[in-house]
Amino acid sequence: MQGQGPVGSLSDRPLLCPALARPQISPDARGETSGRNGHGRLYAEGMTDRRLAVQAWESLFRAQHEVFEDIRGDFDSTELTQAEYDVLLTVTRAPQMTARLRDVTGNMLISQPSVSRLVERMVTRGLLTKCADPEDGRGSLVSATENGAVVFRRLAAAHGRSIAERMARLDNDELTQLHALTAKLRDGA
Repeated sequence: MQGQGPVGSLSDRPLLCPALARPQISPDARGETSGRNGHGRLYAEGMTDRRLAVQAWESLFRAQHEVFEDIRGDFDSTELTQAEYDVLLTVTRAPQMTARLRDVTGNMLISQPSVSRLVERMVTRGLLTKCADPEDGRGSLVSATENGAVVFRRLAAAHGRSIAERMARLDNDELTQLHALTAKLRDGA
């Protein structure tokens, strides 16, 4: 089976598992129609077109990658790496600029051990402090130091302008719609 997408797109390639393209449809106990895709996942009748879903995913992925590449330059020759910025973003948004290490890890796109090492380096640089969490003996709390907060705010102002300039390609209604759609995608995660 060939897709309808642009040449070289994922949807233009043959399906590796053609059984996934046509789920077996049968009525459930309530008489509603559903199907299984071969992996035990149920799909409702009239589900989203698979090819369109793959094309939308590919477009979302490529847009995110291109925007990310554009704004990555915001961190060239600055006092913070992008990962350090992300840690400080989570910490400075928390009450008293203090967050649980597990909450910081949950907001990062790197593994827990990598976040722990990053936080230790930031403590050594005087950007954060770290102590045991009194409510969770196994956890830790991290707090932004005054220096860490100042460095973060300075970079956040420039980074925010860069993001706003890149996103200005969309009008306010489109930005609202994009925010709602991405939130909807994340709700199932």
